[in-house]
Amino acid sequence: MSARGKQTEAPERESASMSQANHEVAKEEEEVKVNDGSKRIKLDIPKEKREESPDRSSPLFHKEKRTSWWLVSEGSLFGVGNPLLDIAVNTDSEYLKKYELEANNAILAEKKHEPMYKEMADMEGVEYLAGGATQNSMRVAQWILRKKHCATFMGSVGKDDFSKTLEQKAEEAGVKVKYQKQDDHPTGTCAVVITKNGACRSLVANLAAANHFSKSHLDVPENKALMEKAKFYYISGFFLTVSPETIQTIGKHACEHNKVFSMNLSAPFLCEFYKEPMMAAFPYIDILFSNETEAAKFSEVQGFGLTDIREIALKAASLPKENKKRSRIVVFTQGADNIILAKDGKVKEFPVVRLPEEKLIDTNGAGDAFVGGFLSQLVQGRDVADCIKCGIWAATEIIQRSGCTFPPDLHYKN
Repeated sequence: MSARGKQTEAPERESASMSQANHEVAKEEEEVKVNDGSKRIKLDIPKEKREESPDRSSPLFHKEKRTSWWLVSEGSLFGVGNPLLDIAVNTDSEYLKKYELEANNAILAEKKHEPMYKEMADMEGVEYLAGGATQNSMRVAQWILRKKHCATFMGSVGKDDFSKTLEQKAEEAGVKVKYQKQDDHPTGTCAVVITKNGACRSLVANLAAANHFSKSHLDVPENKALMEKAKFYYISGFFLTVSPETIQTIGKHACEHNKVFSMNLSAPFLCEFYKEPMMAAFPYIDILFSNETEAAKFSEVQGFGLTDIREIALKAASLPKENKKRSRIVVFTQGADNIILAKDGKVKEFPVVRLPEEKLIDTNGAGDAFVGGFLSQLVQGRDVADCIKCGIWAATEIIQRSGCTFPPDLHYKN
């Protein structure tokens, strides 16, 4: 997600204050105030215009039951995904053509892509960054929460220096990592081909060890306890290629214990070629993230017959769901255009922050950062408007730096 906006002034929009269960979205229009000077977005929604929740026991999206970061318990947030070391270079469209890549896309490496990693490693200005979509989101959430080990992450790595780098970066951010380590496979890598002065990024993932995660890792008593302790779960769609069984296990656990399970469509190819495991997981999804390209492919593959992003969001939100205690929430990002929120048959839009071109460094990881920002507020019991606001802030900060990295001395102010 690129957080560049088309607006010079944020337009009026409706507030999106919600509660967890069967709560109508507020109808009143409110003004969104963007304060570029302080690098944060202030949603000025008067208290008297926020709808009250009919469910006083709801821990989610309830203004009166907000918690703060220091009250978020260790291990509240749990993620599983593909830990990868990003190899990033700024180059031109000719390099994309060489390997038949699209400027803004994410794919799994094929045989023809194998030479890329060595070539890029030898290029001037190459950077090595801790990556992997879910792990990125966990790191960003931790960066904002600033309380160690609120988030736990699991994935599979090799027993090599790359895995040590990944673990170090995760621990520096405060994430508790419990990697499944492989003897026979190296840590996965991802070629990040950045073009158009940071505006576009093409990802080519060589999963390697990440592709060998097994559900048995969750069966280890210590790991099972960490999974069961959590109250909020996030898994990117990329993990559908690795262990659908693990996704099912976590989704069912969340449903049975009325916890919050969220996923991301992550890439168009997943909607098309991993349709079966994706739709097997879909009934457990409480919160669905996606960008506009992935949403369009999802609509096409599912036979919705829809092209309007708002209508696709509404349709996705209405698909069958196991946990009837809360409605599904769908959040679609659209690069520089408004973020779309769908719930209970209603759609709301949120403008993103506009950045001058000279401040845009790298859009790689912006979508992961948006999710991380969103989750950091979700675990504090904040409403969806606050979650989206923080997601926008996090993505805006990340695209001003290389990779999914963040300035340690910068604090989020709600």
